[in-house]
Amino acid sequence: MSAGVEEAGKPIGAKIIEHVANSDVMVPLSIGSFDISITKHVIMLWIAAIVLMALFLIPTHRYRKGDFSAPRGFLNFLETIVGWVRSAIVIPNVGASHAATYAPLLMSFFFLIVTMNILGLIPIFNYINHGHGGTTATGNVNLTAALAIITFFAVIVAGVKEHGFIGHWKNIVPGGIPWPVMFILIPIEIMGMFVRPFALTMRLAANMTAGHVAMLAIFAPIFMLHNVYVGVGSVAMNVGITFLEMIVCVVQAYVFTLLSAVFIGMSIHPHH
Repeated sequence: MSAGVEEAGKPIGAKIIEHVANSDVMVPLSIGSFDISITKHVIMLWIAAIVLMALFLIPTHRYRKGDFSAPRGFLNFLETIVGWVRSAIVIPNVGASHAATYAPLLMSFFFLIVTMNILGLIPIFNYINHGHGGTTATGNVNLTAALAIITFFAVIVAGVKEHGFIGHWKNIVPGGIPWPVMFILIPIEIMGMFVRPFALTMRLAANMTAGHVAMLAIFAPIFMLHNVYVGVGSVAMNVGITFLEMIVCVVQAYVFTLLSAVFIGMSIHPHH
């Protein structure tokens, strides 16, 4: 892609990086040497949290008060999704006896991630930060790493709670292994403890960033070639990719939640 071709005075490549990057500081803040500035991804995370709380708290208010005995309308739709996450992800991996304990965490992962993913596709949020783009917050490795770290500690807590502190760490390696093999297996298993959250971090961030980069790259020939036929083709292709991205938004939330449930379940049921 030619760096000399500019749109609004900037190279096309720079416009793409500007859209997906989190370098735009909207409110500079710091605590000592720690930079906690509010960036556009932080704003998108806050918006997602507000939307999610509104979607759950407002429709369920009358139901929680006991005004009606069975969910209806939009609340019925939410109950269907919650039931699906519980039956398709939580119970098969952590077990029915532990579902009530870990379902809130795993459902929070699913709904927060899918909300952030979908908000990143809504064009109006591109006007955040003077039109530099809101993008999806899950394209930021800092955010996905934070979610993965929560999973990392949830795995440890689940194992310690189920088997005790000593029992959890003994379960890292299977029983009945010849002791010379332990010198190879233990380092591999310890490394695996950190590889899992790293995989969670990069899988989600890379997939969401790649989708935005692909859509922007397909739009780029419009500004490079100034051809109406190219423009129509680019728009048509991006319409198709947008529908594909809508599917990816749900799939990536599902995959992150599923893998988190699998890792927690492996800690609870190490011999299965």
